[in-house]
Order: sequence, then C-alpha cells, then structure tokens
Amino acid sequence: MNALLPSAIFLVYTLFIFLISRLTSRKADDDAFYRGNRRSPWYVVAYGMIGASLSGVTFLSEPGWVKDTQFSYMMVVFGYVPGYVIIAFVLLPLYYRLNLTSIYACLENRFGICARRTGASFFILSRAVGSSIRMFLTVYILHLFVFRRWGVSFEPVAFVFAALILLYTFKGGIKTIVWTDALQTTFMLLAVGISVWLTGKEMGWSLPEIFRQVKESEYSGMVVTDWTDRRFYLKQFLSGIFIPIVMTGLDQDMMQKNLSCRTLRDAQKNMLSFGAVLIAVNLLFLTLGAVLVMYAQAGNIETADTDLLFADIAVNRLGGIAGVVFIVGLVAAAYSSADGTLAALTTSFCIDVLRLDKRCPTPRKRTRIRHFVHLSFTLLAFLLMVGLKQMDNRAVIDRFFVVAGYTYGPLLGLYSFGLCTKMQVRDRLVPLIAVASPLLTCLLDHCSEQWLWGYRFGFELLMVNGLITFAGLWLCRKKPDDGSENRPSFGGFRETQTSPSGDMLKWKDHENPFIL
Repeated sequence: MNALLPSAIFLVYTLFIFLISRLTSRKADDDAFYRGNRRSPWYVVAYGMIGASLSGVTFLSEPGWVKDTQFSYMMVVFGYVPGYVIIAFVLLPLYYRLNLTSIYACLENRFGICARRTGASFFILSRAVGSSIRMFLTVYILHLFVFRRWGVSFEPVAFVFAALILLYTFKGGIKTIVWTDALQTTFMLLAVGISVWLTGKEMGWSLPEIFRQVKESEYSGMVVTDWTDRRFYLKQFLSGIFIPIVMTGLDQDMMQKNLSCRTLRDAQKNMLSFGAVLIAVNLLFLTLGAVLVMYAQAGNIETADTDLLFADIAVNRLGGIAGVVFIVGLVAAAYSSADGTLAALTTSFCIDVLRLDKRCPTPRKRTRIRHFVHLSFTLLAFLLMVGLKQMDNRAVIDRFFVVAGYTYGPLLGLYSFGLCTKMQVRDRLVPLIAVASPLLTCLLDHCSEQWLWGYRFGFELLMVNGLITFAGLWLCRKKPDDGSENRPSFGGFRETQTSPSGDMLKWKDHENPFIL
C-alpha cells in the first residue's frame, strides 16, 4: 500500500475527532471535564465503552493470539457476565449514593486518607502502564506500516500521537470522550467485520461458510481441561469474573464514564448491556483471528510476532480496500486506547492525591493545575511507549493482563475487605500491605511449579493478589475498643456538604446493604 493513502486517512480521521471535540467542549468547566455534567446518554456511554475496553490491545493482539491459545479466551469473556452484574448492583449504587467524582473517595471514608491515596496510586500505576502498553502497540503498527515508509522514526510518531490526544481532551474531558469513544467503537467494529469478510472472500468462502470453517477448525476449541495449564477453563472463568470488577468497577477511567450518566438506573442499564454485547464482540475478534491464521497457513505466511499477523495480512496481502479498512480501525483503536485514560489519570491525581477540591478553592487555579497534570501524564505516556519498544515480542494482550494482575490486585483486596467486613484497619499500614502483596504474588508465581506440584498461574494471579491483600488487612485490623467502631462502613454517608468536585465531605452512618 502506498504510504500516502494511510497518512491521509490518519489526518482526516484526526480532524474529524477534533471537530467533535470542539462541539462537545463548548462552555466546559471542571464538572464537565470530570463527570460530563451528569448528562451523558447511557446508550452512548455503553456503546463507547466497547471501544474503550477493547482498544488497540484487542484489535491487534487478540486475533494473533488465536494461533497459540485458540478460543480459550472466551472462557474469560463468559466470566465477564457475573462480574458486570456485581458492578451494576453492588458498586454503582454505592458510587451514586455517595455522589462521587473519584471512586477512591469511599476508601477514605472506610479506612482513612492513606487508603484513599493508596487506591488512587495503584490505579494511576495500573492505568499508566496498561494504557501505555495499549498505546504502544497501535502506535508501533502505525509506524511500522505507515510512517516508517516516510523515513520517520518511532519516537516522533509516538510524541505526535500523544500530543493529539492531549489537545482534543484538554478542555472537554469526559464530556468529549463519551462521544469520541462512540465514534471510535463504530469504526473499530466495522473494520473487524469487513476484515473477516474480505479475508474469507480471498479464500473463496461465503459469509456462512466462514463461520462454518472456523467452527470446524482446530482453533475453535474453548475448553482446556488440564488443571496445570495456564488456560484451564475453570480458572479462566473465575478470573473472568474478577477482571471486569477490578478493571471496570474499581477503575476510575471506566467508572468516570458510568458516573457521567444521568441516573443510577441509566448507569446500570449501560453496564448490563455493555457486558452482554462484549461477548459477541470478543467472539467476532477471535473469529477474525482464526480466519487470519488459516489464511496465513494456506499461503505459507510466517509472522514471528503474532501481534503483527492482522496488520501484515491486511496491509500487505489483501489489497487496498483491506488496508484502508485496517488503518481506519487501527486509528480508532489507537485513540480509544488513551483518551479516557488521560482524563481519568488527571481526575484521580487532582482529586485523590492533590486534593484540589479541599486545598484549592479558586476555580481558575484548580483548572490551571488540572491542565498541568493532564500535560504531565501525556508526557509520561510518551516516555513509557518509548521504553516499551525495547521489550520482547510476547503477545501484548497476555502481557497486559499479567501487569493488571499485579497492579489491580491490591484494589480488589481493599474493596473486598471494605464490602465484606465491618472491621477497621490501621490506615498507615495500608500502603505497606498494598506494596507487599504484589511482591508476594510475584514470588508465588515464580515458584508455583516447584511449590504447587506443577501448577502454573494464569489470569487468576489477580485473585491471589487480592486475597493476599485481604489477609494483610485482616492481620492489621483494629480491635473494637480503639474507637474504630465510630467509622462508617462503605454504605454510610452524611448528606450535608458537597465539595466543588462532587465528593461528599461529611458522612452519616447508615447500614451498608452490601455487607455479606
């Protein structure tokens, strides 16, 4: 494919995104940036979250992953359903009742300020690394198949990409992102669907025959029964329950979109419909992967890096239309990988760490600091992308979930302890517990085959990490006679004063209906 065409596609698509940004960010204030003024239509949020949750990792890495893991990832996806139900009926009612801007404010109420900052810090670490992995893959492919042909190195491409995202989210924040994510979801899903059809057509298959061939192929297997295998079906399913809980329900990025809905009922409809549609969408991506692998085998195509399989076939072997479709989908995935994350990182750092709502009463100064934080996280994303380029070629989606298992585990433990018990902990010890838990999890993972009769951990490392955090909090619990009974549980609140950012400042002790 001539380098001029994909470059023009990238430019036109970017201009279209900036047009939407301009229309949605008019008269945007801090509340619009953080919560979209609580006016986002639930169906737009749900649809846009598909692209935000899948992003470039799924668009590129999941199809190539089929070669090694078949359809076993669907067992994780099936586990998503009960996970999203828990989010809809346990976490969302809590967040809406407390009228939160940052979801980590409830950790301060439950345990103390150290717990809140610990939760926010682990989110910032998780999203900064995770989003950089997502951004890196899509920018790397754009560079490899488009901009390298112009003689441009990787670093300038990564810098310009990060700068463009900064510019179109700078003012409108979540109010803009809700609408741009919906657009990007549309182009990404169209790209996948058309790519399935074009690849099957190249092999002489009609659309019904494509699905029949995939079903009858060796790649459609979902259930791995070897309990020592990382893809054992039961641990895949159980991991799938907890992955959305932590990566959506305990994630400021995804919850910030949900909290921009008008009402709790709208947010619940958004979450349940999103979870149902995600099954079909992941099945479509895996179908694309199986078709691409069969096409590669038929044509004796060797691709050492599975993350490049989709790109190589679409751009170099299927003709101009397939290449255009791929580039459009890739650009959409690239933008959806990062825009919401930058807004969420800015929100969490400003509200949870800097406490701008309490320490900075002047709106103009708050906005100026927010702009600086937003710019700083953009620069950090660029530096992490440059660093990731030096890593190995292991499938990025696999690497992404490994990182999530270590960084989201302490959040899972903190919220589980807060919801499932009424015990209080020594707040100052929470950061130490949260840091020790991933280290112990890493040690257990490294030695599991020697210690556990050949057992190898997979995505369930997330659950193990959360359990270790839970146990550490229990060991550091306070006795009932030290005044800890005066702190409210997660469900409590006092209904009087609200901060400029929307977080409740005073609490009234009510019984938490979610205590088990």
